[in-house]
Amino acid sequence: MTNCIFCKIARGEIPSQIVYEDASVVAFKDLSPQAPVHVLIVPKKHIQSVAHFQAEDKELAAHIFVDVVPKLAAQLGVTDGGFRVVLNTGDDGGQTVHHLHVHLLGGRKMTWPPG
Repeated sequence: MTNCIFCKIARGEIPSQIVYEDASVVAFKDLSPQAPVHVLIVPKKHIQSVAHFQAEDKELAAHIFVDVVPKLAAQLGVTDGGFRVVLNTGDDGGQTVHHLHVHLLGGRKMTWPPG
């Protein structure tokens, strides 16, 4: 998608504080952090939300949650204390950018319910 801000970041058209990148995802610091550690993990392929995953996206989903999230949590120093992973889906779910993105938050005690 040409006008998607996360697609532009993934293509390197918009500068961001990238903390991780591989062939299928990019992770960068959130511009409005809600915790001392707050990064967004974004697939380079434009997928609107988790509700729009297709069967062909199984490997990508597994890669994000099995490979990238644990690696980033360790790299960012939040594994031992704990962290939160959030996927907002749709307007009512709090999704403001309609490109699938995973929030990785940590570095403080999280409360429940979140909002």
